[in-house]
Amino acid sequence: MTEQYTQIGNWHLRLPPGQAEKHFASGAWERVSVATAARERAKKMPNRVAVEAENGSLTYADAVEQGEALARALLDLGLQPGDTLALQLPNWLEAVVINLACAFSGLVVNPIIPIYRQAELRVILKDSRARLIFIPHVFRNVNYSEILAELRPDLPELSHVISVRGEADGLLSLIEHGRNLETQLPDVAPESAKMLIYTSGTTGLPKGVIYGHAQAKASIAYSFEAWELDAEGIATVVPTPVTHVTGYAHGLEGPFLLGTKAILMERWTAAEAVRLIDEHGAVYMIGATPFLVETLKAAKAAETHLPSLRVFACGGAEIPPDLIRRANAWFENGVATRVFGASEVPMVTQGCIDDPELSATTDGQIFRYDVRLLNPEGRSLPIGSEGEIIARGPSMFLGYTNRAETDKAVDEEGFFHTGDLGRIAENGTITVTGRIKDLIIRGGENLSAKEIEDALSQHPSIADLAVVGAPHERLGEGVAAFIVRTEGCALPDTAAVGRFLSDAGLAPQKWPEFIFEIEALPRTASGKVQKHLLRAEAKTRLRKFDGAECNQ
Repeated sequence: MTEQYTQIGNWHLRLPPGQAEKHFASGAWERVSVATAARERAKKMPNRVAVEAENGSLTYADAVEQGEALARALLDLGLQPGDTLALQLPNWLEAVVINLACAFSGLVVNPIIPIYRQAELRVILKDSRARLIFIPHVFRNVNYSEILAELRPDLPELSHVISVRGEADGLLSLIEHGRNLETQLPDVAPESAKMLIYTSGTTGLPKGVIYGHAQAKASIAYSFEAWELDAEGIATVVPTPVTHVTGYAHGLEGPFLLGTKAILMERWTAAEAVRLIDEHGAVYMIGATPFLVETLKAAKAAETHLPSLRVFACGGAEIPPDLIRRANAWFENGVATRVFGASEVPMVTQGCIDDPELSATTDGQIFRYDVRLLNPEGRSLPIGSEGEIIARGPSMFLGYTNRAETDKAVDEEGFFHTGDLGRIAENGTITVTGRIKDLIIRGGENLSAKEIEDALSQHPSIADLAVVGAPHERLGEGVAAFIVRTEGCALPDTAAVGRFLSDAGLAPQKWPEFIFEIEALPRTASGKVQKHLLRAEAKTRLRKFDGAECNQ
């Protein structure tokens, strides 16, 4: 059996011998790092603004100068190329400089979402073997310095905790120190590890996902190719955290690799997003379902059809077809479209920008990926069948930090097993129908939670919902719907929901036995509903009420 791994730096990367050269030879990968691209842009257009945020802006020249100075200072601290550097910052310009510094110094950057606290940080920092972390001193009334002080005894490899925007800004001090150094910055192999980001943890402990330098450009350049957009000079508003895979790619990497201009939002308000889109003439935006819902509402309130917007790529959470239709009816020149991917295989599809109806009813056309469907026994299925979606391509990850987890998720042919169920049509579109672990086995019959959710999302009294399996004495598992009521409307009971689903054409076995009201669905930073929490909540509520099949 051919060895599938190559050790580069501190990690075993799933990169069989010769695969990198094949990708370079085919043009799927380019021998252009973020460092090289940033330097070239700084020479050609030093005064062009690359990134804007609430605290100002960075030109290409300023970004490169500060990034190189910081890189020299980090190496002077004793960090070595290949070491992991973590950052847990909001959408601040400082994150841009730190990411560039990692590219210049050969460090592996580990972005961490700011909402994470002790439990998540302990797992991530230990697993990533982070040598240094940048944190806000205080952000939104959270004292990160106190959190890290509590964790330090459990993290022997964490040598440095650098506070940003405190009374003593450690980042500014390091940049100033680096300006006085003449340290030679290393040449970094394009196939080596560049970024380490952790999955959102909807089903358990987070996993560290490793990306290389060469993949960075491919993963975002393919979007512009599919959307037929010239990336150079166009603006995007970035509402998602730059510590999330999408925000990272388009907020921190895109401006330097492709020449886009990123407008970082420190805090999300739809009205501000709409203002920024119109002010900067933003051409595209990527966000989960809540961002599209609220952007559309705010655009209508502001009486703007967002004429500059060409593409709104929506993914990461359940996306009702009607939402896409309403957005496309309102946007003047743009198309809202569903896309599909995962942290491990970003942007498997790029939407269907040329067909508004397919953009609403499917999760987009496959682009630059090889995709198959498998049955529960692991055999390939024909077009039109429902099965697990597996995918491989040049922009996919290089493995997890835990090699055993990589072996579980990636098969011998290099396909990542997504855990998502779906169908592939003859036209190359994917329609996601649910998750394998999201299946509800009611009385021995497999039910798709997503199918029920899509139908119920049209109910006028339901503002938001999620469907999960819940313990059932007779059936083994019943259908439970957690519902956020529309303001001013009553919570529909099981009978009313059954009638509605009957009118929608769903069979009686798909009607919920349990209706639970909830103020808001628990979501990850990327907008995904944390269904493992809802399953646990359903068990708790049913135990409390002794398993009675009634409204709670």
